[in-house]
Amino acid sequence: MTRIVQLDLDLKYRENIRELFQEFHRFPPGAVMGIAREMQPVYSTEESATPDTHTFWQYRKENPQTKVGEPHPDGLPGFNSGVMLLDLAAMRASSLYNQLLEPEHLAQLAAQYRFRGHLGDQDFFTMIGMEHPELFYPLACGWNRQLCTWWRDHGYGDVFQLYYRCDGPVYIYHGNCNTPIPDD
Repeated sequence: MTRIVQLDLDLKYRENIRELFQEFHRFPPGAVMGIAREMQPVYSTEESATPDTHTFWQYRKENPQTKVGEPHPDGLPGFNSGVMLLDLAAMRASSLYNQLLEPEHLAQLAAQYRFRGHLGDQDFFTMIGMEHPELFYPLACGWNRQLCTWWRDHGYGDVFQLYYRCDGPVYIYHGNCNTPIPDD
């Protein structure tokens, strides 16, 4: 097996999944994974908003000019792992990716970014993506149209749309945060 598509269960498909698989052909050299950007300000939160959670708040405080946690297109909002294209052959062949799997390298990145997470694979890919974006092919937001609006109602209403906006067609709805998925 050389390529797989990994999907969350809270998805609704509006396009044949075969079309998603075609995105592998758009990977640039060196990319090992296709993944959509996070569409909420999860990685931009401040200490007072969600202490000891999955944010870069300390790093952002120490580096006020950083793009880490800022919205797309100019920022680095992190990734959402609800829809992922994993090029297993490229992962196996990438010395950089395999080096990042080693505990000492991962600990070094976590220390550098003052990172504390609890979203598992999503946090891992977000953290390494801050340092090594070349390993990732950003999927269009329509391949993982996240519907969660929790952050809008919890202190981030003024910037929420900067993250949540998704222009273009929706191929897959993601009902994250137990958000109802619209009927078509």
